[in-house]
Amino acid sequence: MKGTETTMQPETAPPSPERIFLALTAYQQTEALRAAIALDLFTSVAEGATDVPALAARCQASERGIRILCDYLTVLGFLGKQGEHYSLPPESAAFLNRHSPADLSSVTRFLNSSYIMSAFDNLAETVRQGTTQLGGQGSMDPEHPVWIDFARAMMPMMYPAAEGIASLAGADVAGPLRVLDIAASHGLFGLAFARRNPQAEVTAVDWPNVLEVARENAAAAGVLDRYRLLAGSAFEVDFGTGHDVALITNFLHHFDAATCTQFMKKVYAGLQPGGRAVTLEFVPNADRVTPPFPASFSLTMLASTQAGNAYTFAEFDEMFRAAGFERNELHALPMSPEQVIVSYK
Repeated sequence: MKGTETTMQPETAPPSPERIFLALTAYQQTEALRAAIALDLFTSVAEGATDVPALAARCQASERGIRILCDYLTVLGFLGKQGEHYSLPPESAAFLNRHSPADLSSVTRFLNSSYIMSAFDNLAETVRQGTTQLGGQGSMDPEHPVWIDFARAMMPMMYPAAEGIASLAGADVAGPLRVLDIAASHGLFGLAFARRNPQAEVTAVDWPNVLEVARENAAAAGVLDRYRLLAGSAFEVDFGTGHDVALITNFLHHFDAATCTQFMKKVYAGLQPGGRAVTLEFVPNADRVTPPFPASFSLTMLASTQAGNAYTFAEFDEMFRAAGFERNELHALPMSPEQVIVSYK
């Protein structure tokens, strides 16, 4: 009868605890990936060892262990499986195969070091206090040895960003160029300019022990004659003046906004008129929950620094304008979860 029709409501799936269990056991994913990297499992698959007996022989491991590990990695999407044979999905082939120029295997030495992971041991208390429980200034203690590990382990992850920044800045067509590489670490960012531009001169700023890694890389790149080391705290050393480009890479997120603003005033003073500051950072959207990787980075800063944060572009823009920069542009980078802000004096 007319008027008696009922509207069917879509069925609502009952709540599931699966996400909770996955989060509480996420350490197993970390350790499985670390084990596969330590066993050279992904490289072995790339070299043609694709079934359990071949992989067990190549990795010098038990067949039972290899089968269970490979099946688990297949569940996670790090391996593919067809019948009894495993394969590398594009992501694993690009970033977990030691023969790939984009291999990230070394990053476990920093990201999963006991010091970095210990920052999360008492996260509830960190949240209560609103600052790291690591003691002192956390990872920002002067000449902290963790930054040597960072410099040596994180180069593969930073290489695409370094090349992208050099391209964005037009390093190869710029002519004579004075580049200030702040918190230079491994030196890859400044070295990308020096390799592309034979007239570029780079001043690398970092702690003395870290600069040894940058010096090694400059020598390997054949540009040591155009590479100057400036040892000490970036807040205290004299940058000089007349720089064309200042590189501030993965640095500002360790500090509060007021400290960042004051530091950028120092950077501004070190640039010549028309100079540019190039900042590499994890930049979440205004909602602070997207994209996932940059948005999640604030938790790392909460756990490991006194007052660091992942700042939005609006926050960076406000800081940089307060420091004197007249215009700030946000740029995406290929193969990187980070973004670049180019600021003009």
